[in-house]
Amino acid sequence: MNQNMATPMELRCWGGDWGLPSVHNESLIVLAYAKFSGAKVTVSPIDWTWRTLTATVPELVCGDSTVTEPTQILNFLRKRRFNADYELTARQGADTMAYIALLEEKLRPALLHTFWVDAENYANLTRPWFASRSPFPLNFLVPSCHASTALSRILLTKGESPLHRITEVEGKIYSDAKECLNLLSYRLGTENYFFGNSPASLDAFVFGFVAPLHKASLPSSPLQSHLRQLANLTHFCDNILAVYFSSNHTGSPPPVQETVDANLQKLTQLVNKESNLIEKMDDNLRSSPQHKPHRPDPKPNLANEKSSTPS
Repeated sequence: MNQNMATPMELRCWGGDWGLPSVHNESLIVLAYAKFSGAKVTVSPIDWTWRTLTATVPELVCGDSTVTEPTQILNFLRKRRFNADYELTARQGADTMAYIALLEEKLRPALLHTFWVDAENYANLTRPWFASRSPFPLNFLVPSCHASTALSRILLTKGESPLHRITEVEGKIYSDAKECLNLLSYRLGTENYFFGNSPASLDAFVFGFVAPLHKASLPSSPLQSHLRQLANLTHFCDNILAVYFSSNHTGSPPPVQETVDANLQKLTQLVNKESNLIEKMDDNLRSSPQHKPHRPDPKPNLANEKSSTPS
């Protein structure tokens, strides 16, 4: 077995709740991609530790390497031949990057506002949750630090002149977020995953962004109400949870396949260079090795299981 693949990997992240393996968007992205690609990672929640204030999560530790941020972690896993995007065409690879950029630009600000800035949600859900999972006296500091960071990030990305106050930004960010969800719903259609019968990195990103909005018990959220009208997106999240994160999921990865797919070399050719995020991911994909990935067999989805009958 390849020595790099045999090195244990530890993922440090926020813990789970609301029926999710983690309540943290970025942590969910990495957890989902690890499942999709067959990467075995040991999950170490930072809950109730001093890392709740100091850690940058998700954080993947493998031997002497420490990697943070979902895009960097996914690229690290690809280099170790855990590549859920291996079978994508060049067009699908470009679409993946474009949709991830859309999520970052259009949906993330609204999610930050929903969980960290909306007064009712923050007081009744977000602040109590994060405070209850931080040790004293950090339980007084961690929620307020996250809320301050979220507000600053929203104003930095959306508070362009003459929009300087959060109340003036709210309408714009929620309008953008609803448009983003509509586009995702249209692109997904009646399929279980965005590209074919197996989930890829776009599925991991959409799941990480949308699942907390779907599962959290938010006292006030017009965005959650809008999401619930998009039945295919909520089914998408439920299907991934059932197939990859249920308690009886015991699938193990098959042996590594050695066939080289020339399409991987073309993934960056159609990338839109105007987006900083797309350029960053383009560089990551360009540096990925050209090997057949180590990934599990496609898992059955809920729709197929329900429609099957015994012979």
